[in-house]
Amino acid sequence: MPDNALAAEIAASMRGKPYQFGGNRPERGFDCSGLVQYSYGLIGIALPRTVAEQYQAAAPLVDPSPTIGDLLFFRVGGSISHVGIYYGDGRFVHAPSTGQAVMVSRLDETYWRQRLASIGRPQ
Repeated sequence: MPDNALAAEIAASMRGKPYQFGGNRPERGFDCSGLVQYSYGLIGIALPRTVAEQYQAAAPLVDPSPTIGDLLFFRVGGSISHVGIYYGDGRFVHAPSTGQAVMVSRLDETYWRQRLASIGRPQ
């Protein structure tokens, strides 16, 4: 069985890689779903490419407490359009937006807390 925590570690090791729309490789940069797809792909879990497809593919959690490696889906601008990987201790790894780089953010920051829509577990 794959270790989802390892996917979170892989994503965290990409900190500082530039945001690149459509990016899904370290040498090119990442967008949010590309980072998730890349990190899980390295541990043998093939996830779809887009946030919407990843949202559909992840098993929703009944318990709202994420574990390391769970996917956090955010509603930005009305629709679920951002994803990150839970990294533990209230933190998550993500590729936020143009002009920024892969980073670790806190889930309790007002911006992210207000936009968290769902937590899912890759299968």
